[in-house]
Amino acid sequence: MSFSSQVKDELVKIEQENACCKKSLLYGMALFSKSFSFSSVVFQSKSKETAELFLSLLEEICSVRAKMSASPSGKLYTVSVRKSVNASRIMSCFGHERGETSLRINFSNFTCEDCQKTFIRGVFLACGAVSSPEKDYHLEFSVPYLNLSKSLMTALREVELSPKMTNRKGYNIIYFKDSEEIEDCLYIMGAGKSMFDMMNVKIVKEIRNTANRKANCDAANIEKTVAAASPQIAAILKIKEKKGLDSLPDGLRQMAEIRLENPDSSLGELSEMLEPPISRSGVNHRLSRLVKIAQEL
Repeated sequence: MSFSSQVKDELVKIEQENACCKKSLLYGMALFSKSFSFSSVVFQSKSKETAELFLSLLEEICSVRAKMSASPSGKLYTVSVRKSVNASRIMSCFGHERGETSLRINFSNFTCEDCQKTFIRGVFLACGAVSSPEKDYHLEFSVPYLNLSKSLMTALREVELSPKMTNRKGYNIIYFKDSEEIEDCLYIMGAGKSMFDMMNVKIVKEIRNTANRKANCDAANIEKTVAAASPQIAAILKIKEKKGLDSLPDGLRQMAEIRLENPDSSLGELSEMLEPPISRSGVNHRLSRLVKIAQEL
């Protein structure tokens, strides 16, 4: 099951007790369905449970009985109200009139403080989608009509969300890209479990990214140390071949032996290996002296 299907499955199972919120839920599903007019109302979903919810709410709220059909593949379910008298009853139930030039949200349908949030849940069930947080952070509503999409932008902003809008293949796409905005939207719609699942995925991704950054940084530091150590080791080997390390003063001989034994160690690590320990700058000074001695041979 995709993450988007998981979210919708969670939303469909929410039991709505208040009659006003049930009406708002149906309104969101109907207004953003495939067809919402005085001649027909058609709702489509890939989820049988979502189509059955729309069917039952139509009968309970609008006293309209509709039919549900499945596509030959069984992957798409359609609830159709084809009789104009029944479609008109649904439109009138939500305060829409025949003289309207374009579809907009009728905000007078929201009577309690939860109605608008429940309405957004219905909209998502009708035309929403959300990407898996494992891959990307993206939640969207796909709306065919410009004024209706602007109306939805207003509804989302009124519940303190900050959506953006673009156009894709003739549809107005209202979307969120910020992970926290998506989490807030899921919470507002009632998908609390999915919200926490997303947060957990995000935490794991952040831990993994932090570990990768640290590993990359460590690798870069090792490469830097090795690059710096290479001329030092070459110089020490030259001295060893030409004169022998015993020819060096005790401090330089000890430094040369420790560097040969620890080619990947940093200056700070080398400083702690010496007896007695010296500063990093002292280590660097001794290694520089060894390089200079080798150059003079």
